[in-house]
Amino acid sequence: MRTVIWVAILVAVGIVTAVFVGFDFSGSAGTPEFDDEQSGLKDRITIKFSHVYSENSPQGQAARYFAKRVEEKTDRQVEVEIYPNAVLYNEDEQLSALREGNVQMIAPSTSELTSEYPLFQVLDLPFVYTNHDLVKEAYQGKIGTRLLKETDDDRMKGMDFWFGGYKQMTTDKKFVKYPSDFKRMHFGIMESPIIKSQFNIFGASTSGMNFNRLYRDLEVNFIEGQENTVSNIYTRKLYQVQDYLTVSNHAIMSNIILINKDTWKGLPQNIQTDINEAMSETTDWISRHAIEINDRQIRQLKRDKAIAIHLLTKDERKAWMETLTPIYSNLETVIGKELVDEIDRIRTQ
Repeated sequence: MRTVIWVAILVAVGIVTAVFVGFDFSGSAGTPEFDDEQSGLKDRITIKFSHVYSENSPQGQAARYFAKRVEEKTDRQVEVEIYPNAVLYNEDEQLSALREGNVQMIAPSTSELTSEYPLFQVLDLPFVYTNHDLVKEAYQGKIGTRLLKETDDDRMKGMDFWFGGYKQMTTDKKFVKYPSDFKRMHFGIMESPIIKSQFNIFGASTSGMNFNRLYRDLEVNFIEGQENTVSNIYTRKLYQVQDYLTVSNHAIMSNIILINKDTWKGLPQNIQTDINEAMSETTDWISRHAIEINDRQIRQLKRDKAIAIHLLTKDERKAWMETLTPIYSNLETVIGKELVDEIDRIRTQ
């Protein structure tokens, strides 16, 4: 009995103490513990980056590298969400989506912009950017500067150029070794007057292609061939619907990185600086890795015997170059004397 009385007394003392001193409820279930990883998330900036390429392509890998560097440089204040394979917008939709602010960044092929910005045809010219140093010179010199200025308006801003690799030719009929091999064949091309002229000079007909329908168009024989980087041929499995690959390295695949202007202007200066630095590092990364990625993937195609492969000989390459000479004759009326002079300087190096 005495024990019960003492227990009752102790409980009563505890209750009185709680009333006057108070409990510390800071660790209760109703109030979450402070998590420094969640701190500031309401102020986090999200940038949606949409592109049409495979995640394993040079462009796809570069986009992921860029997102990682932005997050690191901004101490996670900025998150770049990557949407590959045209899951948000295809090449016909992405420019409008950017301008309307439905997406903040895109990486279109420069060829896709030639209908609106004819000067961009300068990057479609065959047999000009014949080595990597000349590619970098074009992007970082007068050509790149002029083209970035063209896209800088009240709705978008050009940031930089990415090199996706050299273009090759595939067909379902035969190797295209000499210009005469193109005659009466039908090719899918990107909508660029310079590219169209190239095939017309070779005696081929063309249709503008949608990158994400390319496989299907080849499969149903709507087109018989196409030009693309090895990486796109490999990652898009075009080798399954094409039998012959001619390694011609006749032109380059260029992408311009565009950002919505309102998004850009709304960023603090320090964040703009961080993003510019991350973009510069990414441009350098893809510049160094694009050829390596394409080379690795063509070696895989050879090992798998997935497609017959022919490397243009010196004589065959010379025949292509001589046949395509007329492309350069009327350039000045399209791109102006300044860029023509720059092209002539690059071609003679």
